[in-house]
Amino acid sequence: MKSKKSVEMISNPVLIYLKGIIVAVVFVLFLFLIMALLITYTNISEALIPLFAAITMVVSALISGMYVGAKIKKKGWLIGVLEGCIYVVFLILISWVFMEDFNMNSSVLYKGVIGIASGGLGGIIGVNLK
Repeated sequence: MKSKKSVEMISNPVLIYLKGIIVAVVFVLFLFLIMALLITYTNISEALIPLFAAITMVVSALISGMYVGAKIKKKGWLIGVLEGCIYVVFLILISWVFMEDFNMNSSVLYKGVIGIASGGLGGIIGVNLK
């Protein structure tokens, strides 16, 4: 017999996906704060910001996929890819709202595919966590 908590978690996967996005956003905000402090108070070049943002996006999608995979505990790659898609769409919407010169180009699509794949890998890892 399944415990009440495990049945509750599986019965409402929308909350799990939303919590996964929140975990990713908190992680990104924390890393951006650290990077801003490093750029402000050290000699690190601002030219590293795009590279840092890309790496942060990949790692945050991975962590988000891991979170959701660990909570749902089945079909890790599919769960992770879905979470990666949700996260990438969220990032595109945020970019579209806050950037004046935002346009969908091959770079955005390329980063989106990498984010989705990273979420899928995170889901695989998350399902196999104990």
